[in-house]
Amino acid sequence: MSPPAPQSTRLHLVRAGFNRFLARELADAGCPPTIQGPTWLLTPPTDQEFCFSYLTLVDPIELTLATDSVNAAAKLVLDYFLGSCRDEKFTAPWPCQFRGDESVAGLSRRATAVERTFLESLTKRVARVARLAKEIPEKPLGLSRGLFVFWRDFTHCFVSREAILGGQQRMADDPGAPSRSYLKLEEAYGVLGREPRSGETVTDLGAAPGGWSFSAAKRGAKVLALDNGPLKGAALDHPLIRHEQTDAFRYAPPPGQPCDWLLCDVVDDPAKVLALLNLWVKNRACRRFVVNLKFGRTDPIPLLRLALAPTSPIARACIGLRARHLFHDREEFTLVGELRG
Repeated sequence: MSPPAPQSTRLHLVRAGFNRFLARELADAGCPPTIQGPTWLLTPPTDQEFCFSYLTLVDPIELTLATDSVNAAAKLVLDYFLGSCRDEKFTAPWPCQFRGDESVAGLSRRATAVERTFLESLTKRVARVARLAKEIPEKPLGLSRGLFVFWRDFTHCFVSREAILGGQQRMADDPGAPSRSYLKLEEAYGVLGREPRSGETVTDLGAAPGGWSFSAAKRGAKVLALDNGPLKGAALDHPLIRHEQTDAFRYAPPPGQPCDWLLCDVVDDPAKVLALLNLWVKNRACRRFVVNLKFGRTDPIPLLRLALAPTSPIARACIGLRARHLFHDREEFTLVGELRG
């Protein structure tokens, strides 16, 4: 075992290709990374949430293997886990997550193999505790206690009993959904902590081909889908979806009649989409929103600063305002929030 990482640290995990954005977020928060890899950054402690971090290990310890054996790796983690929970009682499901740096070929598969061997060994030692281990946490957001293991290469891993979950997670597809963008909205509900309910009203800007409209309608919400393009699949002729062929930026919501949900996945200049959200929030034309900003070649950090600054119109008007680079997002991030009052 190598010497532990310095105490009071945080290990932030990020999707491959986006670590430079997270590094700038961390620097803005006054906790620039001390060391980093392609999909991880180690920093001083901070309780702030970050758009591009999907999981943050609290005070991680680094373990080192003498060989790259799966059995040896599982035993190393098992010894750490059992040593850390001698006096702990397990009465409810606890999260057990093994991840590998996705930029290293084969490392994610290796992490899965080590997890399987670890759980088999744990079952032999304390079957009741092993049965309560779950990959998906009960709560997708906030501080969670369990076991979190991240392999940075085949012989080094960070382990922690606590982690801060960002809410991002892989979602199950629905064969009726007109497009895979449906998955982004399904994931965003977990970040907001709320989803549409039966009888609520939804305005979906840039709705075609209808993935987001379908997601809301299948929960019983009444959807106004706005797009010049056609709806497809299960969104087409759905009894709870009314399609109007109009431009999202030209539509004027009825004054004094806020919808319960504003959904927006428009493919356009993200600054223009953010300005549109500002207008809806200023006019209190919706009660809550899920808006996707596609940054592509645009620098996303100024957009984040503009949207999340405490003095911004959106931040002043909202509770639960969050920005996340979702598991199902690509070169885009998603804003969710609920208006006060």
